[in-house]
Amino acid sequence: MSFHLTPGAEGLRTRLFHIIFESDTPGAKAFDLALIIAILMSVAVILLNSVEAYATRYGAIFFYVEWAFTLLFTIELAVRIYCLERPTLYLKSFYGIIDLIAILPTWLVLLVPGAQGLVIVRLLRVLRIFRILRLMEFVGEARLLIDALKRSLRQILLFFSSILMVVTLFAALMYTIESPEAGFTSIPMSIYWAIVSMTTVGYGDIVPATPLGKSITMILMLLGYSIIAVPTGVFSAQVIRSIREDRYSDEACPGCGHDRHEKRARYCLRCGTWLDEESEDPRKKKKEHKNEKRP
Repeated sequence: MSFHLTPGAEGLRTRLFHIIFESDTPGAKAFDLALIIAILMSVAVILLNSVEAYATRYGAIFFYVEWAFTLLFTIELAVRIYCLERPTLYLKSFYGIIDLIAILPTWLVLLVPGAQGLVIVRLLRVLRIFRILRLMEFVGEARLLIDALKRSLRQILLFFSSILMVVTLFAALMYTIESPEAGFTSIPMSIYWAIVSMTTVGYGDIVPATPLGKSITMILMLLGYSIIAVPTGVFSAQVIRSIREDRYSDEACPGCGHDRHEKRARYCLRCGTWLDEESEDPRKKKKEHKNEKRP
C-alpha cells in the first residue's frame, strides 16, 4: 500500500492489527492462510453457480453457502475497520474498495426493494481473489517477483508499444492488399487479424487470399515466435537481479576489495578477511587470548 496503516488503542485492537495486517507471527500466518482458502472457496461457489446444471441441482446450497461467506467477509471487514486508527484510509485504498464491493451486492439485493436487477453486480465478488495479491506481498518469493515486475515495467511497456506499431503497420498493409471479401473490411479488423496471427493462434475467421498476403502472414507468424522471447528474457533478467540483491551484499572486502559476498558471510571468500567492521575478528580475540596465557 502507498500509505501507512497504524493500529488503534493499545490492547485488543493492536493485537488484532498484528494478526490481520502483518504476517510475521504464527497467528498472522494462520489468518492469511485461512483467508486465502475462504476467498478461493467463495470464488469457486460463484463459478459453479454460473453453470446451469449445478445451479439447478445445488442452487439452494449455493445460496446458503454464499450468504455464509458474505457474513464471514462482512465480519472480517468490520474487524479490520475496528483495529485501525484511521479506517477511512483503508476504505479508500484499492483493497479496501475490493473488500467493500465483495459484500455490498448481496446486502443490496436484501435491503433495497426491487433490487433484483442488481444480481448481475454480484459477479463483482470475483474480485475477492485480487485480495490474494495483497497477501502475496508478505511472501519473500512473491516480493522478488513483484520487485522484478516493477523494474522491468518500462522495458515491457516499450516492448508492447513497439509491438502495437508493428501490428498497426502490418494491418494497414494487409488492408491495402487484401479485399473486403477476405475479411479485411477495415484497419481495426485487420489489427485483430494481425494480433491473432502474431500470437500464432490463427482462428481462421480472417484468412488472406492473395499470395502476397499469405507471404506477409508467414513473416508475421515467424516474427511472433521471436517476439515472445523478449518480455520473458527481460523479466527473467530482473528476477535474477532481484535474487542476487536479496542474497548478496555490495559491501567490499577491506582486504582485497571483492564485493560479491553473501549477506550472512562473515569472512571474505577470496582472502578470508573479517567483513564485519563493527565488531572485532573472533580469530584475533582467540590469538590474543592465547598470547595472554603464555608466560
